[in-house]
Amino acid sequence: MLKTGAQHIASLRDGRAVYIDGALAGDVTAHPAFRNAVGSIGALFDFQCAPANRDLMTYVADSGERVNRSWQLPRSYAELVERRRALAAWADLHCGFLNRTPDYVASGMAAMVMGLDVFEAYDRKRAGALLDYYRYARDRDLYLNYVITNPQADRSKSAAAQANPYLTLGLVDQDHEGITVRGAKMLATGGTLANEVFVTCIQPLQPGDEKHALAFAIPLATKGVKLLSRKSYEAAAPSAFDNPLASRFDENDAVLYCDEVRVPWERVFINGSIEMCQRQFYATPAHHYQNYQSIIRLDAKLRFLAGIARRIADMNGTAAMPAVRETLGQLAAEAAMIESLLLAMEVKGAPHGAYFVPDRHMLYAAQTLSQQLYPRFVNTLRELAGGAMIMLPSSRRDFADPELSRLIEQTQQSPAGGARDKVKFYKLAWDAVGSEFASRHTHYEMFYSGAPFVIKAHAFRTYDWERATAMVDGLLGSYELDS
Repeated sequence: MLKTGAQHIASLRDGRAVYIDGALAGDVTAHPAFRNAVGSIGALFDFQCAPANRDLMTYVADSGERVNRSWQLPRSYAELVERRRALAAWADLHCGFLNRTPDYVASGMAAMVMGLDVFEAYDRKRAGALLDYYRYARDRDLYLNYVITNPQADRSKSAAAQANPYLTLGLVDQDHEGITVRGAKMLATGGTLANEVFVTCIQPLQPGDEKHALAFAIPLATKGVKLLSRKSYEAAAPSAFDNPLASRFDENDAVLYCDEVRVPWERVFINGSIEMCQRQFYATPAHHYQNYQSIIRLDAKLRFLAGIARRIADMNGTAAMPAVRETLGQLAAEAAMIESLLLAMEVKGAPHGAYFVPDRHMLYAAQTLSQQLYPRFVNTLRELAGGAMIMLPSSRRDFADPELSRLIEQTQQSPAGGARDKVKFYKLAWDAVGSEFASRHTHYEMFYSGAPFVIKAHAFRTYDWERATAMVDGLLGSYELDS
């Protein structure tokens, strides 16, 4: 079943417990902290349902039904490219500023199914539960969120050694019906917008942490599940004119807390295996396949920011200056580098059993470089704009006062358009690179995939060092001391 936007929005009116500003939010589709972001997600579902986008966004699954391509298990390079084009079309709709759209966790879940043999070697019943859940979520067009990191407390101690043994979500009890869990996980980005949450741990666990070694999926409206939201940038955005990004694309982040939550066995994929918590991501294609989606999204975001940079130069009348062209050329090259690495992931892709997956090293190379590139990219836009980003009217309401409007017309000059066009553009530019919303995005791009040393370790681990050192050894072997 393919959902429309209206159907997805209706599905969020499920009584979920989301807390913000000291109170229970109630209906998140109507709450001023979330409603516009809910509408933006609804637009993604409407886009997939448009007849013109049917072949782009959907495929026929083994159930015989048309489903979103984010669930697709590509069996060839051509199918991988087809799937990427669908994900890229979604990313273009939000200019890359919705980080955890429905295609993100769906990608990870699909890749775990591609590596189902890893789960079968661990426990055939848990493997069966995973496959059944994948089909269940796929065929109902569910939007999945996930929480895979532990709360930061005393980071010198393992999960089980914390002062509160259930600070990190862990197993309390189990019986013939399922398991009971208690504790917190981070970061439920997009949790207010999603249908269900996949709960597990990607961080290395230590012996003694077995009760925290879990993987399961539950509806966000499950009794005992609480989402503790961060500050809403959407709620603080007075209008689309003043905050065109924050007012629509603030997917929100939250701490997920489970208070004696029951999970039936058919939704439990790992129970008590520290080793399997790591293997689900790295022995299957899950980790690099879901982050491949992130690079597809980042490609759209950098294109958008490059467009902002070019428009800054046009708006300021500096586009013909050699130094500005040099700066724009550098941004263009950096954006092209990420696009090239994205395409290289596909070209260098390889079979994984019956399936075709992108190249791991190209993915980790892209993530290593993008963690450094994104903040530099944003700072370059600041340098191009100078004071123009902050020398702006306080809000759109200033235009309603005739005298203020006259003064704005006099003081906001540009060779590329009128005062209103200049203010409109620079409000967008500030929301992309300088607002609190923008600051969160810079932080996200620097750390969403893990600490830099972790990503560099992945790049180190997946590089073909043998081929590289063979060249060195070959040349060393071609001469001696007396050559």
